[in-house]
Amino acid sequence: MVSHAPGELGDAEIVAASLRSPEAFGELFRRHAPRLHSYVRRRLGPVLADDLVSESFATAFRQRERFDGRRDFGAWLWGIAANLIARHHRHETRMYRAFARTGVDPAEDGVAERAGDRAAAAALGPALAKALASLNAQDREAVLMLAWAEMSYGEIAAALDLPLGTVKAKIHRARTKLRKALPQEDGDG
Repeated sequence: MVSHAPGELGDAEIVAASLRSPEAFGELFRRHAPRLHSYVRRRLGPVLADDLVSESFATAFRQRERFDGRRDFGAWLWGIAANLIARHHRHETRMYRAFARTGVDPAEDGVAERAGDRAAAAALGPALAKALASLNAQDREAVLMLAWAEMSYGEIAAALDLPLGTVKAKIHRARTKLRKALPQEDGDG
């Protein structure tokens, strides 16, 4: 998931080095935290994002002796984060249901990048939130990793520790359900 400059240690090598020098683990935080934080913030809102990302790295640090160096560290970390997000599933579902009722996105910090995007999101937001709340936790996790974290199917499969075909099926099922729940545009465009 993260590319490194020539001569830089790979993630697995840093994990191994951190067993001798724990401060080496900080480089993994530098490499992976921004992307993970952005995704978690979209999933759980700004209040929980800092805590969940910190807990994801703390868990990875505590379990680094068990890390299989043949596996991608980023995928392992995203799997840890996905497990922590699953624990917040009830909170997340309540958040989407509140969005569906009120039209106010609880994960929005009030700063829109573009006015047009904000207007479109406001129009679709409640219906999208209701549709997302109706998905099972793992299907929602997979489709949001694809849409919000811009992860590949392979990265999602590795993060969720699922076969690639299962991930594709989950995303297809989620997209179908989301399309049915959202208002359709006229094809006359």
